Amino acid sequence: MYKITKKQILNNTTVLIEVAAPDVAQKVEPGQFVVIRIDETGERIPLTIADYDKCKGTVTVIAQMIGYSTKMLGTLNPDDRIMNITGPLGKPSELDGYENVAVIGGGVGCAIAYPQAKYLYRKGARVDIIAGFRNKNLVILEEEMKLACSELYITTDDGSYIEKGFVTEKLQKLIDLKNNYDLVIAIGPIVMMRAVSEVTRPYGISTVVSLNPIMIDGTGMCGCCRVTVGGRTRFACVDGPDFNAHEVDFNTLLKRNNAYRQQEAEWAEHDCRIFGRNT
Repeated sequence: MYKITKKQILNNTTVLIEVAAPDVAQKVEPGQFVVIRIDETGERIPLTIADYDKCKGTVTVIAQMIGYSTKMLGTLNPDDRIMNITGPLGKPSELDGYENVAVIGGGVGCAIAYPQAKYLYRKGARVDIIAGFRNKNLVILEEEMKLACSELYITTDDGSYIEKGFVTEKLQKLIDLKNNYDLVIAIGPIVMMRAVSEVTRPYGISTVVSLNPIMIDGTGMCGCCRVTVGGRTRFACVDGPDFNAHEVDFNTLLKRNNAYRQQEAEWAEHDCRIFGRNT
């Protein structure tokens, strides 16, 4: 059993959970994830590690409370216990050797982008973080990201906070200003990652995306995270989650990711009745 040491509600749909897991904390590197199981009847939930402290022996995950298990996770409090944490899983991000990087997070994807930016910044790279949200109420990790980069740019779709627009528009402006990025990292909704890859493609900027949103089992056994990269089948959880954005078949990936939208909506209504909150 793993004790929860900290809980923070970041917004109406997002929760931060810090857990005492010293074995995981000692081995984890940016980009890796864990699979948690709340109790003996719970499903396996893959969650990217948003932060870790090797001295304290803790790992931090951030989850959107949109399904039954993640909503159940959101009901737990400090000193409560989680039954299983398996990890670290996945291949660590390859971040060494870069000098000028743009790290782009979309929504809760900022929780994954943050440790990547922090690692690069501590290694001496110049790091611009572009964080995009639908509106002001959904902004997360602003103060943490400020400490993990050279410049932080926040955009909101509706203009309710900082700068109106999309992360791709901000990235294009920064490229036009002769920011000679040697790496762009994009983590967030699939459509956002695809759009970022199309911005960087004409310039030949090395671009990496993290395909965490399509993982389920986390071990490669279920096959649900199949993705076509460079014309070959890969599994996001064991071959990634990081991939060359310019080689990812995003169109096929979007079709697969949307295949069960109707069923997901039905289960969301079911969960809403159980937890007594709006989806």
